[in-house]
Amino acid sequence: MKDLRKYLAEFIGTFVLVLVACGTAIATKCSVENTAGYLATAAAFGLVIVAMAYSIGNISGCHINPAVSIAMLVSKKMSVKDFLGYVVAQVLGALAGAAMLGVIFGFDCGFGANSVASDKIGAGFLTEVVLTCIFVLSILGVTSREAYSKVAGLVIGGALTLVHLLGIAITGTSVNPARSLGPAIFAGGDALSQIWIFILAPLVGGILAAVLWKLLDKED
Repeated sequence: MKDLRKYLAEFIGTFVLVLVACGTAIATKCSVENTAGYLATAAAFGLVIVAMAYSIGNISGCHINPAVSIAMLVSKKMSVKDFLGYVVAQVLGALAGAAMLGVIFGFDCGFGANSVASDKIGAGFLTEVVLTCIFVLSILGVTSREAYSKVAGLVIGGALTLVHLLGIAITGTSVNPARSLGPAIFAGGDALSQIWIFILAPLVGGILAAVLWKLLDKED
């Protein structure tokens, strides 16, 4: 029963992330040329994390992101069973969130899906690895001490906003395989053909963050 509660929390958190944050990107017509929409979208992703961290964080830890979960797995802070359960719940939540976007905005809305210019695949992949590493490293750091617990949600939300400020112009910012997969399945086209970037690169970034934190956190 406890496991089901955690998985349900991850489903809900990822559903809200895709619905509200990707929905904001759609509603504000987020683009490099549209500064207001760009900033609103970056803020929306961060604010969703803050809201979810202080609501479901005490139930599941509020990963709502396979890249975070794989970092916790590598750091031996969760079991393989929980990792698989979390990822399944996160992907289902993202699919449900994307479906709701289709109902609200129409199934030709683009779903806030990620994509990168065909001549910048390498740069896009590297960007996602680095930004995911920065984001996950901030999570590992702020959750490593009980003294930081009261501000953890704010720090994590701020870190996600920060990486979006750079990443939106390059890849739309994923740093989250579930967030990308749900919208891509509904959007199709380039979003679906490039989905491997937004699954693989964040997972690599999450693992890299776990390895770096293990080195940084050695007291000796």
